Amino acid sequence: HGTNISYDHSKTLVFKGKVTEFRYANPHAQIYFDVKNDKGEIEHWAGELTSPYNLAQGGWTRKRSEREIPIGTELTISLWPSKAGTTAGVVTKITNSKGEQVLLGRGE
Repeated sequence: HGTNISYDHSKTLVFKGKVTEFRYANPHAQIYFDVKNDKGEIEHWAGELTSPYNLAQGGWTRKRSEREIPIGTELTISLWPSKAGTTAGVVTKITNSKGEQVLLGRGE
């Protein structure tokens, strides 16, 4: 896979955004979310997670994702950004509005 070559592991971006979609699918689960940039404009971001198999090993299921990360939920998402400059990255951590870790990504 291109995870190590495609994303900048030396730089972590942190966003507060609203979930627009969560895909619990192979080969990698994906979270899609909207954030406001410095100009107040909405940017659509995509975050790559680990595989559903690996998530399941940690007790994470499709039903749990629907319950804990419904569309419209505001979360803080940390990720390693794309080296190509796109609005995509590899998720390292997701926390809820209370500061509680919801889902561990690939970098922690």
